[in-house]
Amino acid sequence: MKTKLKDNKIFRFTVIPLCILLCFVGQFIPSINGFSSEAFGVLFIFLGVLILWLTVGIDRPSLLCLFALGFINSFGFSKVISSSLGNSTFAFLLFTFICTYALSKTSLIKNIAINFINLKIARKNGYLFIFFFLLATLLLGLFISPTVLFVVLLPILNEILDILHIERNDKIAKVLMLGLGFSVSISSGMTPIAHVFPILAINAASLNISTFQYLGIALPSGFILFILMYFLLILFIKPDVKKINYEDVTKLKENINKLNKKDIIVLITFIVVLILWIIPSLFEYIYYPIYEFFNKYGTVMPPLLGTIILCVVRINDEPIIKVDDAFKNGVPWGSLIMCAATLALGEALKSDSIGLISFLENNLGNYLKTLSPILLLIIFALWAAIQTNLSSNMVTATLVASVASTVLVSISSVLSIESTIVIIGMLASFAFATPPSMPHIAIISSSESVSTKDCLIYGSILMILSVIISLLISYPLGLLIF
Repeated sequence: MKTKLKDNKIFRFTVIPLCILLCFVGQFIPSINGFSSEAFGVLFIFLGVLILWLTVGIDRPSLLCLFALGFINSFGFSKVISSSLGNSTFAFLLFTFICTYALSKTSLIKNIAINFINLKIARKNGYLFIFFFLLATLLLGLFISPTVLFVVLLPILNEILDILHIERNDKIAKVLMLGLGFSVSISSGMTPIAHVFPILAINAASLNISTFQYLGIALPSGFILFILMYFLLILFIKPDVKKINYEDVTKLKENINKLNKKDIIVLITFIVVLILWIIPSLFEYIYYPIYEFFNKYGTVMPPLLGTIILCVVRINDEPIIKVDDAFKNGVPWGSLIMCAATLALGEALKSDSIGLISFLENNLGNYLKTLSPILLLIIFALWAAIQTNLSSNMVTATLVASVASTVLVSISSVLSIESTIVIIGMLASFAFATPPSMPHIAIISSSESVSTKDCLIYGSILMILSVIISLLISYPLGLLIF
């Protein structure tokens, strides 16, 4: 569908120019009731680029997004660069891709992939194989930040596809890639451990909600959503699991290679990177000084350190990886540029000078106070789910939680404030539908297996299911806990 649209002359000469025009005309619309011209500008850029992402591709529209944002007066090109290419998330992804590239050149990833697909339960049938791969992702994601988990598992998934001789455009590959991205997102909302969005929502509402109280609501809800996600992908995409030849898979165990010196150094380096990532979340509730010491260096330092080690250490008078080779073959630049664009868009959406956040806070609060409690709960759940699938999770968690807590306290609502905030924190993490929602969603939507349209369709369905679960399951659980 995307290719047909790109090749259609009417589309090329009407829709594409219109989208480009949208990216530059919004800021010339006069302010209306406190909604600034620059707020119009940012929203029009988002709309124009989103249409191009869905119909044309990811790289050129992403560059257009960065270029157009530079002409927003209070944002400017320096802010565009610092919030995109200069953002710590961009640097984190860049250096992590280099580390995982080095890991993918060893026999370790292949060995892990071969052993996984040779598990007895995974070889019973293809549906179980897909289920347990995604379940492993979900369980790991309960304790690891989403982007870290995704970039670690992506090369393993790619190796599994290569071993099974599954083409990247096959339906099995689509299910696994979508499932990987969606499972990572679901897991990030199930615990506040190493996941910032639930914590931001709780802090924005100034509430004291313990980790165990949050888990009591989010864990069951997340597992139910995961099961629904699995059946959604299996039933609608209908992968032909008979393509998986288990006899060939069994024979592959005979070809497992022993780790050599180079593999061991890469493995140790990557383990060090992982430990440096995980230490803060492990010690936050055990010994805070250790958490504070490592947390101040952020997520960029570990993969940067790993990249330096891999480029400096030499085996047989050759570096383990060469920088130019890693940049050329190990970094998916299209996906990375798209992440940069979404980071800049997120920064613009929450910018105080542009005023989108303050407009929503000032104009929605008084109106929401007039609504019934049940309708308020539905509105807050829908608001959190839709906004997080269109823009920054951090903005969603902070904005929706602060408005919700203010409104619910001021009207002495019969709604449980604690349960509502937990739902908001959870839904703010459940990002599936569009590239701006999370970096790993941008990456899967630009892969060979999944299109932006695929993410939009299946991600939107999953978003609706997450809202239904939050209303019918999460909130009643909250009433039992609080």
